[in-house]
Amino acid sequence: MYLHLGQDVLIKKSDIIGIFDMDKATVSKRTRMFLAAKEKENKLINVSTDIPKSFIVCNWGMDVVVYISQISAQTLLRRCNYVKKISYI
Repeated sequence: MYLHLGQDVLIKKSDIIGIFDMDKATVSKRTRMFLAAKEKENKLINVSTDIPKSFIVCNWGMDVVVYISQISAQTLLRRCNYVKKISYI
């Protein structure tokens, strides 16, 4: 199965390492350093035409690639069926 990240970009769900909220995750200095390193290595792919809301870390062969998306992390997780709806009685 594939996950749509926006701008006609699809990735295999099996390649996803993690889906992160941009606002919450980039508070950490280590996360900002990780994203800066990936950008320097040209392994940061921006598929967002609007304000970025999430980033997705993926396996790509023997390397790691990061996609930046305008779709929220919660929506992407829901599309992956990683978040189950809880019904209350």
